[in-house]
Amino acid sequence: MLLPNRPALILGETPLIMGILNVTPDSFSDGGQHNLVEAAVARARQMIAEGVDIIDIGGESTRPGSEPVGVQQELDRVMPVIQALVTAGITTPISIDTYKPLVADQAIQAGASIINDVHGLQGAPEMSEVAALHDVPVIIMHWQKDRDRGVPLLDDMAAYFSRSIALAEQAGISPDRIILDPGFGFGKSLQENYDLLRQLSAVRPGGFPILVGTSRKSMIGRLLENQPDERLAGTIATSVLGYMGGGHIFRVHEVRANRDALRVAQATLYGPPAELG
Repeated sequence: MLLPNRPALILGETPLIMGILNVTPDSFSDGGQHNLVEAAVARARQMIAEGVDIIDIGGESTRPGSEPVGVQQELDRVMPVIQALVTAGITTPISIDTYKPLVADQAIQAGASIINDVHGLQGAPEMSEVAALHDVPVIIMHWQKDRDRGVPLLDDMAAYFSRSIALAEQAGISPDRIILDPGFGFGKSLQENYDLLRQLSAVRPGGFPILVGTSRKSMIGRLLENQPDERLAGTIATSVLGYMGGGHIFRVHEVRANRDALRVAQATLYGPPAELG
């Protein structure tokens, strides 16, 4: 998958790690840790040293009960960080985690290469146009807030993704620029989250790549009865299971641990690198 002014992403048997860089004061597990530019850049450098493939920058929390953030406030949070990373010569692809078209547009102009939209292009019609204008990949997440609980989750997800993909196509986004995110933890029960993880291979209309984002989420915490910073083992388990189910990109807080676990899973499925013998 080609990116503007960044190395291409190879979406195949090698799992890609997307490192979470929340520049917010209120995200559910790391709020306030990286909302200063210097701390955010230092965290980005640490993730790069640990082998991250994409840095996902977000300026608004989507945790339950979080307050919406205005466009200018979100820009004030994310733009200095993106600009600082570019100024520092960091070439690792940056994704902008936003559902606001203006934030996405400004972030891409500043150096971001991917749009990560939790509303799956359905929150604002201009988002598809922004992605098409800049010819960047877009991550379409499933978040059906008012869905009919009588409809099986996979059926609802298929209909939702069909609407999002249609919006993308109408705007002129090439199918090879689309990544699907089943939205673990967003509008889903504990049972549904684990059903989805078990049946992940069914969530691929058109064979689009899949992003798995389970890191530190309540589907792990409720099961294990622990706090967000105690969920590394559970996160690794979901990452490996997601990879075995066909996932391509893994959005995580702890880069090295997930990368190591996924490399073992890859070697198990496809064999270790030939040069290792």
